[in-house]
Amino acid sequence: MPRLSEVIAALENLWPAERAESWDAVGTVVGEPDQEVSRVLFAVDPVQEIVDEAVKLGADLLVTHHPLYLRGTTTVAASTFKGRVVHTLIKNDIALHVAHTNADTADPGVSDALAGALDLRVVRPLVPDPNDPEGRRGLGRICALDHPLTVRELAARAAQRLPATAQGIRVAGDPEATVRTVAVSGGSGDSLFDHVRAAGVDAFLTADLRHHPASEFTADRAHSPLALLDAAHWASEWPWCELGAAQLDEISDRHGWDLRVHVSKTVTDPWTAHAASAPTSDTMGAPN
Repeated sequence: MPRLSEVIAALENLWPAERAESWDAVGTVVGEPDQEVSRVLFAVDPVQEIVDEAVKLGADLLVTHHPLYLRGTTTVAASTFKGRVVHTLIKNDIALHVAHTNADTADPGVSDALAGALDLRVVRPLVPDPNDPEGRRGLGRICALDHPLTVRELAARAAQRLPATAQGIRVAGDPEATVRTVAVSGGSGDSLFDHVRAAGVDAFLTADLRHHPASEFTADRAHSPLALLDAAHWASEWPWCELGAAQLDEISDRHGWDLRVHVSKTVTDPWTAHAASAPTSDTMGAPN
């Protein structure tokens, strides 16, 4: 069995910490470098529910996309929910490693996994990494469809292929518009609107779209008559877990490590229910 330090070195080769944004908190959070690793669990969120799953599974290493302490802390007391996560990990000899924005821009990365889940052909990064001479790394992906779909059909595909959440897929724009090219970005994507507009795609699928940026973007029909598809943040990033697990499996086979690598299917999206608005014939729309 490999030691944790060996597995972490392999993960750092996939997602180097130096490629993370300056504000990010990636890398190993908990773990003894000399401990042996035989079982690994991938998940999006380092929350108690996932840590309990890792304990039940007998995992030695938990790899998550989201950081545990993104903004720092002054305590790991078990009376806090993040402190309880740390205590549970240490008591059960489970290491925690985070790959966040360094996985977003990797080749392949979070948006490649999202595109793959939707059967989209990746053409190039939406925001290329200027330090990548091959032009393959970067934030988001510009993709092509094998055959045109309507916005409604693309939204239905996303709802079917991505993990089910209370939100599902929200759409802004003409549901019957034709889509041949689409930009995708796992996680929060409304900061990328200028790049999406410049890319000249027919649609943009991402998560966490806010009212004002989305309203202003879709109102500018003269410059950007494209549709927005808004998925749940967790669902848009979960495919990366399968990608990362497959990459580690390949490394394990190459090194003869015989790791058992698992992907959590536990839904950690914070929204748990959705009540659809009742249809109305009132053309004035909103109630008084």
